[in-house]
Amino acid sequence: MTNMLHTAIIKNVTSALEEDLGSGDITAQLIPEQTQAKATVITREHCVVCGIDWVNEVFKQVDENIQVKWHVAEGDWVEPNTQLFSLEGPARGLLTGERAALNFLQTLSGTATICKAYASLVSHTPVKLLDTRKTIPGLRQAQKYAVTIGGCHNHRIGLYDAFLIKENHIMACGSIEKAVESAHTIAPGKPVEVEVESMTELEQALNAKADIIMLDNFDNDALVKAVKLAAGIAKLEASGGINKQTIAAIAETGVDYISIGALTKDCKAIDLSMRFSL
Repeated sequence: MTNMLHTAIIKNVTSALEEDLGSGDITAQLIPEQTQAKATVITREHCVVCGIDWVNEVFKQVDENIQVKWHVAEGDWVEPNTQLFSLEGPARGLLTGERAALNFLQTLSGTATICKAYASLVSHTPVKLLDTRKTIPGLRQAQKYAVTIGGCHNHRIGLYDAFLIKENHIMACGSIEKAVESAHTIAPGKPVEVEVESMTELEQALNAKADIIMLDNFDNDALVKAVKLAAGIAKLEASGGINKQTIAAIAETGVDYISIGALTKDCKAIDLSMRFSL
């Protein structure tokens, strides 16, 4: 785990607990402080398990006396009714941490699961599926991590680690050539990607020596032509309106990457359940 991800986990959990607990869990106070309890968490549907470190951090912050035992590993594909983990410790803490822990697990497992579904559709090709910045606010690092657990890959983490020059940037700079030239001057060594909407713009981006060129809403015939034109010069990324029905044919055109906003923005939370006992 990277230091950046570790820091994000602590920040995510701290924020989630502050949001949920406020001045304190008044319902948990109905239970005598000394009461001990056990709990198990199951999934009600197929999923890729993702978010173990977030769950562990929730119960660590709520009460370090809570013991968490996992029965699955990160990245496992599990069947409905699989027991994911069990808990033992102060009853108040188990109930206080339940929602925050399951929120992280259901969301990140949902992200990883949709990524696995997309990745399986193009596994016969060398293409890499990329996420986008269409993530849940505050959970950028978490969802980007879940994407990799599901078998896909990360695009930019944010606005700081790579250039992505789009139509409005090009217009403001005056041309693709000027935009790319400025990018190399501002941050030498940072990847420079240009979004294009036509073969003419593709040629301009190639001449400007962009590292990656995003082909926005190109049909498959145009993608094949673009792959031939850019061979050995720049990497190509297909983007725009891609879904499960169209992705295989797009991958088969020979593009290097396909970016899909749905990997993070359309994820469906996994249905989880916690069973509590004294």
